Amino acid sequence: MTTTIDTSVINAINGGAATTASERQKAEDLRSNFMTLLVTQLQNQDPLKPMENAEMTSQLAQVNTLSGIEELNETLQGITGQIDAGQTLQASALIGRNVLVPGDRVLVGNGTATPFGIELAAPVDQAKVSIYDGSGQLVRQFELGALDAGVESFVWDGTLDDGSAAPDGAYRVAVEASADEQAQQATVLSYAQVGAISTGASGPLLDLGATLGRVGLQNVRQIL
Repeated sequence: MTTTIDTSVINAINGGAATTASERQKAEDLRSNFMTLLVTQLQNQDPLKPMENAEMTSQLAQVNTLSGIEELNETLQGITGQIDAGQTLQASALIGRNVLVPGDRVLVGNGTATPFGIELAAPVDQAKVSIYDGSGQLVRQFELGALDAGVESFVWDGTLDDGSAAPDGAYRVAVEASADEQAQQATVLSYAQVGAISTGASGPLLDLGATLGRVGLQNVRQIL
């Protein structure tokens, strides 16, 4: 009689992360049942054909593997909890601070426009900014010239192409970038102030107001 642990048993314990009392009890029951079967096997083995040492060692190693996986999962959960707490603490320090996150919105009020940013994966020879009003009409274009890779912030002076002041409201920013006459990817970044912090399934979320909503800490490209 040979007793082995099916890989699905190990996968069940490993995949489940044994986070609840019932899951931990299930893992303990699996180990207990396995040891009972192994002892029964030893007691009823054929004396003329006993279990080989290598086979017994292999099966005992499987029991140790189950215990090791459960302990490892508990350790990883502890580390994950510490990381989440650290991220929440880091995010709370941003309350009241201004940040740039992916988005294409610029607000104009009293003749002043909020900053915007551009994120480039590689240097470019030319970058052109186009600004559109709420109805989708192009109201301003200007060249930024050559830019390095990374994140840079800019401020629109709030004037239209004819030199007049832009009406208060929300505008959309688009960027075209090229290097050696080849189009390059450019991500537009929006300016916002962090109003509050909440917790999401993937970590802390920054409340950036009604327009941008809540975004993850990993979306912050620059703190202004």
